[in-house]
Amino acid sequence: MSPVITDPANLPILFQDALNAGDVDGVLALFAPGAGMRTVAGEHITGAEALRAEIGGTVAARGRLTNVKRHTLIGAGTALLVTDWTLEIDGPGGERIAPTGTTANIARQDTDGGWRFTVLNPLGTA
Repeated sequence: MSPVITDPANLPILFQDALNAGDVDGVLALFAPGAGMRTVAGEHITGAEALRAEIGGTVAARGRLTNVKRHTLIGAGTALLVTDWTLEIDGPGGERIAPTGTTANIARQDTDGGWRFTVLNPLGTA
């Protein structure tokens, strides 16, 4: 059982730490059921299998994420999390690449009081 995340502002750093540790299950535990994610390449994916494949591929490419929290806006059971990110990964030719961007993520509060991502939108700017 995953710990209850009581502050949605912590989600981006928890995501970063789990990804950098290669903990695919830890990353997936941060998503609400039915959550969706836009990939760095711009593809929109939903469902546990697609999310697992995307996160697993990032781990396999030796992904190293750095998230810097910008803004957190919390409403009634919903939060908007704006974060600047850099993701270092192995490119197709083995070279190290580092796309960057600003993401606007949405989280919701579950009945247990814990927060989970419902939408991740890490479309890059470089």
